[in-house]
Amino acid sequence: MDDAKIADEVEALEAEERKLRHDEEVAAEAGRRDLVEAEKARLEEIRLRLKQLADLQHQRTALRNAGGDPADAQMRDAKTIEAYRG
Repeated sequence: MDDAKIADEVEALEAEERKLRHDEEVAAEAGRRDLVEAEKARLEEIRLRLKQLADLQHQRTALRNAGGDPADAQMRDAKTIEAYRG
């Protein structure tokens, strides 16, 4: 995945996140706990994907700065990303 595709996916996920947060507020005000829980699950998926994309972009930048090929960067699985500290 190149830099432009990463940026496009981040933008799309952030837009979806904003919409879901708005929908979550509306559902909570209406007492629709079922909708709130469903939105929370999707928000968690988005959070993890954004972390994966940030990690991938960091890898690409590090490779580029070290004279390597940014295309060698690999998307890490969510479990690995979640294990990071900091």
